[in-house]
Amino acid sequence: MGAGHGHSHGVGHGQGDGAGPSTATIRRMAVSLGILVAFLILEATVGLWIGSLSLLADAGHMLTDVVGMSMGLIALLLARRGSSAAARTFGWHRAEVLTAMANAVLLLGVAAWVFYEAIARIGDTPELPGLAMILTAAAGLVANLVVMSMLRADAKGSLAVRGAYLEVLADAVGSVGVLVAGALILGFGWNFADVVVGVLISLWVVPRAVRLAAASLRILTQASPAHLDVDAVRTDLAALPGVTGVHDLHVWTLTTGMDVATVHLVSDHDSRWVLDAARTVLSTHGLDHATVQIESTVDGRRCEQDVTW
Repeated sequence: MGAGHGHSHGVGHGQGDGAGPSTATIRRMAVSLGILVAFLILEATVGLWIGSLSLLADAGHMLTDVVGMSMGLIALLLARRGSSAAARTFGWHRAEVLTAMANAVLLLGVAAWVFYEAIARIGDTPELPGLAMILTAAAGLVANLVVMSMLRADAKGSLAVRGAYLEVLADAVGSVGVLVAGALILGFGWNFADVVVGVLISLWVVPRAVRLAAASLRILTQASPAHLDVDAVRTDLAALPGVTGVHDLHVWTLTTGMDVATVHLVSDHDSRWVLDAARTVLSTHGLDHATVQIESTVDGRRCEQDVTW
């Protein structure tokens, strides 16, 4: 974090350039991807073979897992690699946010397809082998649980990993649903259970996909972080001794866990002292990466009239 005099800005040190996911996180994502690909092939093959809508719905969600995790892995690798290009001063950190948004759209698309198929099957439900459904769903559930255990910790610190984790969680619930449907078909011959479970899986996923999309959209539109009170930040900065004005305060999220701020402070005190005090205030609000401009009233130069946004 730094200060500028007049119109020169200094950038300080916080969640600095080049920060990225750990090698362990990337390795766990890669192994998880391999597991999901194997069971996607199994589930899709059996679903098409026996004509089970619930299995195909679960396979569809697993397909979004595979696509989403592939994009998430690429995003994490790009974020870790960074960029030296002048056109990408923030590197590739936004890639994981775009990935999370794509994941949410894929989930909603699969849900819509399942609803369409369910309506088409009303009154014309095919005969299904319950045992094949149970065995396939059980294998898929084991795969999902293994992958979830590998991603749980990393999901707290990355939108890309969180999106993949939510999709795998949805798949685990879907596998349980397919197990139930298979049991009902095997025990009671109620083939319509396959359609009901397929729809329930999709209904369970939709709100989670919407929340993931909302979190991604908040970052992409550069809204202030949901957990941060921008008015409180402004008030605390204005209360600093020597600060006579606060303007052009902007706070946004670059990617998960990387909040950024810029602000102009008008002061009649020594600019270095004001900078240090402002750094302390911003840090207490979790803003360790910020650009602060100090405008001295001694020479009377101000820039707030020049800014229109």
